[in-house]
Amino acid sequence: MKDRGDRAIREIVIVGGGTAGWMTAAALSHRLGNSGPDIRLIESAEIGTVGVGEATLPQIRDFNRMLGIDEAELMARTSATIKLGIEFCDWGREGDSYIHPFGVHGEPIGPVDFHHYWVRQKGEGKAEEFGRYSLAIEAARLHNFSLPPDVPASLFEAYSYAFQFDASLYAAFLAEYSAARGTERIEGKVVAVGRDGETGFIRSVTLASGEQIAGDLFVDCSGFRGLLIEQELATGFADWSAYLPCNRAFAVPCEIGDPVGPFTRSTARSAGWQWRIPLQHRLGNGHVYCDRYISDQDALDDLMENLEGEPIAEPKQLFFKTGKREKLWNRNCVAIGLSGGFLEPLESTSIDLIQSGILNLIALFPEKQCAASDVEEYNRVMDLEYDRVRDFLMLHYVLNQRDEPFWRDMREMVWPDSLSEKVEAFKRRGLVPQYDHGLFQPASWLSVFIGQNLLPETCDPRVDSMAAGDRASELERIRTAIDASAGRMGKHLAFIETYRARFSGSRSDAR
Repeated sequence: MKDRGDRAIREIVIVGGGTAGWMTAAALSHRLGNSGPDIRLIESAEIGTVGVGEATLPQIRDFNRMLGIDEAELMARTSATIKLGIEFCDWGREGDSYIHPFGVHGEPIGPVDFHHYWVRQKGEGKAEEFGRYSLAIEAARLHNFSLPPDVPASLFEAYSYAFQFDASLYAAFLAEYSAARGTERIEGKVVAVGRDGETGFIRSVTLASGEQIAGDLFVDCSGFRGLLIEQELATGFADWSAYLPCNRAFAVPCEIGDPVGPFTRSTARSAGWQWRIPLQHRLGNGHVYCDRYISDQDALDDLMENLEGEPIAEPKQLFFKTGKREKLWNRNCVAIGLSGGFLEPLESTSIDLIQSGILNLIALFPEKQCAASDVEEYNRVMDLEYDRVRDFLMLHYVLNQRDEPFWRDMREMVWPDSLSEKVEAFKRRGLVPQYDHGLFQPASWLSVFIGQNLLPETCDPRVDSMAAGDRASELERIRTAIDASAGRMGKHLAFIETYRARFSGSRSDAR
């Protein structure tokens, strides 16, 4: 039997930088330690990154915590603001608005989930708008924020938060972190790939300079090009344009006008939607659209006419196709980030899918031969992750009640069975998807179902075991407590100033 040292991964080569590449380098350099494999990252200054993903989900905090990153430093270094959720404007009917929060609505009353009581009371005209029963939503509307308690007194006080930051600054921050832990950055452009004639494994890449970089495991973070996973290994691509047909975007930053709140905004437009992401120093804006329903010029005009402040850069046009690789791990190559797939930025999932890819790679970290069982399990888990995200993004589109051709076609598209089952279960009985593992849990699905005007035909019959007056009192107790808690929070921008001062102070102490 060969010695374990002969089977161990000794050289990891990451092709591509940006958010995906440097998140991968940071996590691998941290978790594999000084005695682990050598990690080299190849990136070229000639090749730009997409750089539109500036809003995150709460899971990014787990990733940063794993790396031992101080949040105050992160926010100062990346011009970050706090994000308590996403506001959706005009997605149901024009004039509608709701927030998908990073927290629950209400709390169970006895053995029954809160939303069943709300549906019963709403049907009798005795409940307020659903968002009034969410602490994260009420805080966002007030532009307030305080760190959530470690031990909340009640379930509705257990909210979370994420960040809105400059993704290019985050990548640069992680590049420094990775370099300090031994990752070697190599400037260069890959022009050729060397493979093993027997196994088909990638053995090396050659740069334009002629330098050859050998490796045991390759991570493709080359963006939409899929330099290794597709151009070299011809893995194949599952095209999901029939489900998520938006295929272009314009992005442009602008000056900040009014004080910004702790939330991202998505506003439906005639053939797509517009994002608004507030950072400390600017607003990030973009228009995602389908070119079958609107011209590039009209899409750009719509974006520029709806900016809140003066643009501070030229608009950048992006082209993409929604879907994923048939395999995200093929032979000894793992695709992470845009090289693996893209499902549009509607719910800020791109960075989270990067994170999922990295953590699953660490959990299944292979030996040199990349056992088929590891590869298959990785692809199974990641396929499930992508499928569930796809269904949740589609939910926003298929539940619309707008009249434009794009939106009518979105309602009438053929749905995946996995989505049809979820919608039917809620429509009939108020049941919501629950996963042991997965990105969007029941509170997220409820936000979109109810926010876009889909109410169940019936609720849990146990609701009627409580007297009508008691039901009303319970809802009022929760709403009143939420109002009080949200009102006691400090202002979002004041929190940022405090955090920034804390980081500045710690740097002074270090000096």
